[in-house]
Amino acid sequence: MITDLPRMGDLSPENVGGRWVGGATGPAPGARFHGVNRNGERRWWTRVRVVDCEPGRRFTFDVRSPFGVRVSRWSYEVSPTADGCVLTEHWYRVGNWFVRRFLGPRVTGRADRPGYNVTSIEHTLALVKSRAETAGEHRNAA
Repeated sequence: MITDLPRMGDLSPENVGGRWVGGATGPAPGARFHGVNRNGERRWWTRVRVVDCEPGRRFTFDVRSPFGVRVSRWSYEVSPTADGCVLTEHWYRVGNWFVRRFLGPRVTGRADRPGYNVTSIEHTLALVKSRAETAGEHRNAA
């Protein structure tokens, strides 16, 4: 679920999906993606490059503005437990002061990106958990 970037819009309150570009057809180190996001009437796109993809363990990608300026890094880590796993989502703000204080808020309409992302991460993780549990119930019933 977390590596299917074209369908990330099903899990994210801000991302609405996107498409693999540059010959990429799925997640792999170096794969590129154009993401599409929205906040109300505001819509913007980003350039994404996968930097780490270890199925069942870790998925990390960098996000850049359409102008190529680094904005953030997102990473998902899967840790096995006795009865399943724990998924941890990380967000790293890597943009410079211009992106953080001027460009980002004007483009996205979000003045408090760190505060918003705390809520966004909770939302995404809750949906992943719910869908994984539902999928598990369907497998057990079959």
